[in-house]
Amino acid sequence: MHKVPKQQLEKWLIVYHIIIAILAVLSSVLATLMMLNAKVGIAGQPVFQGLLIFFAIDYVVRLVFTKNRKWFLINNAFDLLGILPMHPAFSLFRLARIFRMVRTHHVFWRLGISGKWTRDLHRFLYDTGFIYLFTISVVIICLSALFFSIVERQTLSESLWWAITTATTVGYGDDSPRTAWGKLIATVLMIGGVGFIGLLTSTITGFFTDRTGQEDAQQEQKEQNEALMKQVRQLTREVSRLSKKVDKLKK
Repeated sequence: MHKVPKQQLEKWLIVYHIIIAILAVLSSVLATLMMLNAKVGIAGQPVFQGLLIFFAIDYVVRLVFTKNRKWFLINNAFDLLGILPMHPAFSLFRLARIFRMVRTHHVFWRLGISGKWTRDLHRFLYDTGFIYLFTISVVIICLSALFFSIVERQTLSESLWWAITTATTVGYGDDSPRTAWGKLIATVLMIGGVGFIGLLTSTITGFFTDRTGQEDAQQEQKEQNEALMKQVRQLTREVSRLSKKVDKLKK
């Protein structure tokens, strides 16, 4: 059996990811038009459904062939939200594939714009675990809003507003659950959502606090190095002066 070279596979993978990115943008634009204009929504339904099926197949195939499904589910949570057929707004999550493609193929590095800010961004998103906490928080809010809209028979936009205000502990009180299932969803959201959002806040605070501490430590180290260099220069001049005196005594 003929084995495809690794470089050729990488090229095909890049092409496939570019196609995915284009389709993600197309589906997001189409979903936006569908939400803003009912006529466009009716005309675009076949294309939108076709894109939904394509992204669903893509997700299932990647899930089947992945070696670590737990890691896959966490890192591709937005992809799962992007194939939910309940509302066109969920397709906007497909745009996450573009950011993943940029990271996977080191696009910034290839364009020659990789530097300190990209390293800091990577450290903030991944080393601190911010991206995972953010993903889980968004998934909890979206799923809570989805189930809330079903059991309480409300629109998804109203349910999303309720979920966000509940998870952020704002709680305007303009909407509250009336059914037992709705109250259960609210309880889960308050426990899980508030907890993860609190972790998000502490992660952001901790990152900038540590960064400030590192900058202070670097500044202190720089000052110490400058003081040592000053002493070295003084000692060098003193040695030079003593050396000249010794030479004169020898003469």
